[in-house]
Amino acid sequence: MPPPFRRAFTRVLALTLAVASVTLLGPVAPAAATEIPRAPGHRLIADHQGAPATASPVPGEAPPQHPYLAPNGRSGMHADAAGSGTHPYSGPLGRNPEVVSEKIAPVGGECATATFDTAGRLITVCGTFTGFLLKLLDPRTLDTLAEYKLPQRSSTVEAITTLDFAKISKDASGGAYFYLDDQDRVVLADSRQHVLRIGHRQNADGRWGFVVEDDWDLTGQVPHDCVSWTNPFPSGTCDPVTSVMPDRQGRIWWVTRLGRVGTVDPETSVIRSVRLAGEEIQNSFSVARDGVSIVSDHALYSFTADPDGTPRIQWRQAYDRGTGTKPGSVNQGSGTTPDLFGTGEEYVAITDHADDRMNVLVYRRGVDVPADRRLVCSVPVFGHGRSTTDNSLISWGNSLVAENNYGYENPTSLLLGRSVVGVTRIDVRPDGSGCDTVWESAVRSPSTVPKLSTANGLVYFYEKEPNVLGIDAWYLTAVDFRTGDRRWRKLTGTGPAYDNNWAPITIGPDGTAYAGVFNGIVAVRDTG
Repeated sequence: MPPPFRRAFTRVLALTLAVASVTLLGPVAPAAATEIPRAPGHRLIADHQGAPATASPVPGEAPPQHPYLAPNGRSGMHADAAGSGTHPYSGPLGRNPEVVSEKIAPVGGECATATFDTAGRLITVCGTFTGFLLKLLDPRTLDTLAEYKLPQRSSTVEAITTLDFAKISKDASGGAYFYLDDQDRVVLADSRQHVLRIGHRQNADGRWGFVVEDDWDLTGQVPHDCVSWTNPFPSGTCDPVTSVMPDRQGRIWWVTRLGRVGTVDPETSVIRSVRLAGEEIQNSFSVARDGVSIVSDHALYSFTADPDGTPRIQWRQAYDRGTGTKPGSVNQGSGTTPDLFGTGEEYVAITDHADDRMNVLVYRRGVDVPADRRLVCSVPVFGHGRSTTDNSLISWGNSLVAENNYGYENPTSLLLGRSVVGVTRIDVRPDGSGCDTVWESAVRSPSTVPKLSTANGLVYFYEKEPNVLGIDAWYLTAVDFRTGDRRWRKLTGTGPAYDNNWAPITIGPDGTAYAGVFNGIVAVRDTG
């Protein structure tokens, strides 16, 4: 978009948001879903391409089930404690697929993390410009069953007042990362630097509601002088909480943007923390028996907790962070949540932020691994000068799948028919002597967190092809995990309202594929 048009678009958007922040303060009653409107041009492009796939399950074992998380595939943005990005359910095969959508707000409303309770109801957090909404949705119709309003993030206030909407797209705090525990409770950190544990229940009249069961205040350990409408010019430090996850002893771990790593003991409410001075943490993290894996903008860490809950570094591995932030990255560092994988659960993978070509890095996880043997491989991916990702890898067995996000930053980045390119699969050799590129694909998935259905062998992306007419068309695309071939794709919608803007694909227990989009959420499922 040319700069004058982008500035005009930004000013109109800011005025709309300012009005929305005044008119949408009241509670929103449970309601039927409203379809997200499509932009002009959807009749000029293909609606469905390719042929139906035949399910071909991928052999291998799923990551170990975490005792304090909902079952694998239902617990969070990256599907499980290991961050594998895999689901045990068979997603759509492309048999006469249909699309259902829900518009969450007049502007914005993107639903990022999607989880599922024991009965298959969809639980998600949707970002509006008046605050995040925790929502319970009917998984088929997307009707809202219950809603709980979370406080507005400081980045939203800053974006509206400065007309810099990159502040929103580069902010992963406030509940965007949350997890569903083994008792169907949402655990998240809100923008007040509080960790909340929230249940949902059905009342005698049949209506559903959310109930805050626990509230742990981190402000004694985390600076919290943040911008708000009542505090427009703070003089102190604001350190938003990025993500939370439980360890295998039941502690709730949390990380902040400015490098704090902490724990909450749910039994005693004791809070402990340390700080990685001079480092940022803008991604979620992963947990296994051997520790907690966290990546900052400087290094990959393995943590454990001392008996009193204080985080302790087991090992640290620096990586190439380049000389500046690339377009398509939140900061000057790795954009991936660590993947804990391997047929013997022995590896951890991230990407670096090297200047020319990003590298997929695989390390040995063991605490006693000598420093000169920790690195298994460093594999450069995608084109020279056009290579970065800000999304987690997919891991299954000894395989990894990476997606190129270079050039995407927010819903204005690829307007008027522009796109990015690149997906690749890399395998660690069976003897651990290195890694090899298995396939490279021209699939264009600008910013989604892709997912693999291990039940059918398809990897799902959210794709946007270049278009000479300037039509911004968004597709759910299914790729063969074994070969990298595109099997089919289905149009979800057109225009920036259907831009997924960093949200993940999520495969539900009933076989539906969900994608958060700028204006809400879409669902694609087979009907044939």
